[in-house]
Amino acid sequence: MKLFECQNCRQPLYFENTLCERCGYRLGYLPDVGTLSAIDPTDHDGVWSALATSEPLYKFCANAELDACNWMLPADSSDTHCAACRHNRTIPDLSDTANLTLWRKLELAKHHLFYTLTNLTLPLQTRIENPEEGLAFDFLSDTVAADGTVTPVLTGHANGLITINVAEADDAEREKRRTDMGEPYRTLLGHFRHEIGHYVWDRQVRDDPALLKRFRALFGDERQDYGEALKRHYANGAPANWQANFVSSYATAHPWEDFAETWAHYLHIVDTLETARAFGLRIRPRISEGAELESEIDFNPHKARHIEDLIDPWLPLTYAVNSLNRSMGQPDLYPFILSASVIEKLGFMNGMVRGL
Repeated sequence: MKLFECQNCRQPLYFENTLCERCGYRLGYLPDVGTLSAIDPTDHDGVWSALATSEPLYKFCANAELDACNWMLPADSSDTHCAACRHNRTIPDLSDTANLTLWRKLELAKHHLFYTLTNLTLPLQTRIENPEEGLAFDFLSDTVAADGTVTPVLTGHANGLITINVAEADDAEREKRRTDMGEPYRTLLGHFRHEIGHYVWDRQVRDDPALLKRFRALFGDERQDYGEALKRHYANGAPANWQANFVSSYATAHPWEDFAETWAHYLHIVDTLETARAFGLRIRPRISEGAELESEIDFNPHKARHIEDLIDPWLPLTYAVNSLNRSMGQPDLYPFILSASVIEKLGFMNGMVRGL
């Protein structure tokens, strides 16, 4: 994520800001320009001009009225929802105020995802554009029967439809699930990045013979029974030496899950490196062999041609931020090991995105 500033007063801004705290200007994110902009009202109700660009005029996404979106679209667009929100198929019952709070968290994570996907220029068809496999989201809650029986909603992906359990937006509930499942890392944004990986596989790899061949050489044959593979994984766990070839224990379950987990980490790396670049971070450890950990993030990670361009600064950066977290008594920000095999898989992702 890059840094933003108010075009009126130069106050630093966060991606989710809707109002400049210094000068009071209303703010809107312009996905076509890739920036958060201070905006001025025009003579037409609901139409705004952006200080970041002279044209076009803009209107807010319909979800802005619910304080769930700050994205804008051209004022003359026939769409009522922005490039991120128009992929929603089902949202929670917003008459429940708790659901409204959780949905806003879901939308923030989803918009963060779309920021990166847009920067990587990935194809994002809606269900209207592609009724069978267009990208859509169902945000659902567990159901409780009259006898108290709970039917849980499983987060997952099927033919472009991504289902997210609304409970994942509850920090305490998500942490409980992370602990119960023995995961070192579980975030709402991480769920979105993982599930979109399945969509990317369908759109980019499945029907491309050359990419599919390379995929199978690295990740394995996805034609093995998926349901049986998951049963084995949950019954037996990951192999003892899984870190030599996989980015997470869950990635060992099936080649599809390996791809989705690796894709999620690719987005973690790209987005975090962009943030580090925006802050002008330079790492120069003051130890005798610190030269091996020196790095300066001064490039656009969305346009890196080689995976080494990402990994070389990533390893020193994670060592630094993990150390900072430990100084605050917090767990490592990035508690993962990137083996040579995993880096090769990340290279597959970068090559696929770059068309190399």
